[in-house]
Amino acid sequence: MKKYTYYIIALLVLFVSCDDAEFEFSSDSCYFIFDNGANRSPMLGTAMNSLSPGVFCHAAVSGRYFVFNTNTAPGQTERVAFNAVDEQRTLILGAYNESGIIVGYGNLNSPAIFYAYDNQCPNCYKESNLPRYGLTMDTTGKATCKSCKRVYDMNNGGIISSGDPGDKLIRYRCRTTGPTGVLEVINGQ
Repeated sequence: MKKYTYYIIALLVLFVSCDDAEFEFSSDSCYFIFDNGANRSPMLGTAMNSLSPGVFCHAAVSGRYFVFNTNTAPGQTERVAFNAVDEQRTLILGAYNESGIIVGYGNLNSPAIFYAYDNQCPNCYKESNLPRYGLTMDTTGKATCKSCKRVYDMNNGGIISSGDPGDKLIRYRCRTTGPTGVLEVINGQ
């Protein structure tokens, strides 16, 4: 009887330790490594700085260039040419490798949480399975879908802050070593 008690306790601990955290991140693939010490993107560097929470940067690829824009400089875009290391790396940036990703520190927690989201409305994407529902960022850290009009709070885990109920933003595992360091978004690999 004593032997079974240990098994039951072990199973209870296992089930109790499972929570929503394991469902926090998408199972979709995303693979992006960017060395900002070598490539020097001020826009991305600002979003990678824990001392500037609320700044988010959209990262995408166009040809052999990384393209960056932030929620704090609407209409401004920065293009950074691939270096030799970037040419050798595999890149998967968002749904179908087309939508790009959004990264930055949220401004609601202390210490600030570093987030990486797909730049795709998860609800419109789920309905159509087409990557044509890119988000528009604003200076307050919100991202809006032009199609369904949902507004997502990037500072708060990508939850819907306005509009119809639905799924929160697609979130990827990520980390950064700081504004002049390395950004890694590696998910589902």
